[in-house]
Amino acid sequence: MKPFSEEQIISKIKFENTWWETGVIDPYYSSMKKRLYFSLFSPLVYEKNIKRAIVLMGPRRVGKTVLLFHLVHDLISKGINPKNICYLSIENPIYSGLALESLLLNFFSITGQNTSGEQYVIFDEIQYLKDWELHLKTLVDSYHKVKFIVSGSAAAALKLKSNESGAGRFTDFMLPPLTFHEYIDLKGLSNLISQGTKEWKGVVKNYFKTDNIEQLNKHFIDYINFGGYPEVSLSAQIQANPGRYIRNDIIDKVLLRDLPSLYGIKDVQELNQLFTTIAYNSGNEFSYEELSMSSGVAKNTIKRYIEYLEAAFLIRVIHKIDQNAKKFKRATTFKIYITNPSLRSALFLPIDKTDNFIGNMVETAIFSQWEHKTEFKPFYARWKDGEVDIVSLSAEKQKPLWAVEIKWSNKYVKSLQNLSNLKSFCKKNGIDRTLVTTLDIEEIKEDDDIIYDFTPCSIYCYTVGRNAVDAKMNLTLYH
Repeated sequence: MKPFSEEQIISKIKFENTWWETGVIDPYYSSMKKRLYFSLFSPLVYEKNIKRAIVLMGPRRVGKTVLLFHLVHDLISKGINPKNICYLSIENPIYSGLALESLLLNFFSITGQNTSGEQYVIFDEIQYLKDWELHLKTLVDSYHKVKFIVSGSAAAALKLKSNESGAGRFTDFMLPPLTFHEYIDLKGLSNLISQGTKEWKGVVKNYFKTDNIEQLNKHFIDYINFGGYPEVSLSAQIQANPGRYIRNDIIDKVLLRDLPSLYGIKDVQELNQLFTTIAYNSGNEFSYEELSMSSGVAKNTIKRYIEYLEAAFLIRVIHKIDQNAKKFKRATTFKIYITNPSLRSALFLPIDKTDNFIGNMVETAIFSQWEHKTEFKPFYARWKDGEVDIVSLSAEKQKPLWAVEIKWSNKYVKSLQNLSNLKSFCKKNGIDRTLVTTLDIEEIKEDDDIIYDFTPCSIYCYTVGRNAVDAKMNLTLYH
């Protein structure tokens, strides 16, 4: 096969870096609002005391490339010479088989640069280069004046290789799907949320509130159906047919291309069928035996597929504890949630607030917010005749810190007796305050020395997502 000529390669590099001539990035990118995660990502790039490459990773279509172009815009606005900034998409076939250093030297040659100036080089979709981590490590060690930023969608493989070969050379940064908080910000709806305080027997707590819960709930349903991906969130055209966009451009590429190529999966139909089953039943309890019997796939193969899907950031497995908050030595069942609720609407149909499956998808949306707090590991409690939806265990003593019950309903506010499972769990584990979500009621009640904080699902989802991002910014948490 005839290779691409040097002239073709140079022409493509120039095409990808129009700011060398114009001094500005493409208006397509500059017109987009920055994700809130940009404020977390950019300081890593501007860090000069530690010589490391930044590895930006995350699932497909969460805005990694847009974030990189916003970085280019930010660098130029801070006075960096546009010709000192290079962006290259390794996914492009024209770069296939080329070493990173070869591309770097082309950049130097085209712009007339040498290695004495402050330079920024971005390699997008780095996973398409074999042994990329070895190439990148060599560049970091060799070109001390260049800040290298790479990105990729195969998050699990990137992280594995980054940890194996990039110790002390790479800094990983995960960009997850949008939180509900980011969705509200991106849509320009922040006026719907305000900060307030609520008091119960002299104890004052900060919290988020809304004066229009009906409108916020409407956007919460939209978030469940379309909200995980910035492009989908902002496009009515894509929302009219989310299946075509998300299924073809996100799910199929991961299931049919990324995972098989990275893990040597041969039967992609089996994998696709398993993911479809999980997505449809997100939030339900599963067992390897049941999945094996229903699919006809061997149990050990099911285990591997679940590991692959979790590594690809498509699902999250939540393990259970018993009524005494003890972990099971041989847990045979577990819950699985898709990491982005809009994956389900893309595979099947968008849901509304009265859908039979709305409760599961509200849970899925809330669990997806916890994905942004990577150090937090949620559990659910289940015993013979009871269950609690979310439990946090202390890392030191493995004792419950708090418990939350997710309900898309107001009926429990007036019938505390229907929360007997939650009450029993709290009593057994010394929890004196718990949170129960509602459809639209905000209220505090007390019964038998337990305080029940009733909060609308949409407010709680917003709060969890905002806390997760704010915590990374060292800002005040609201509970």
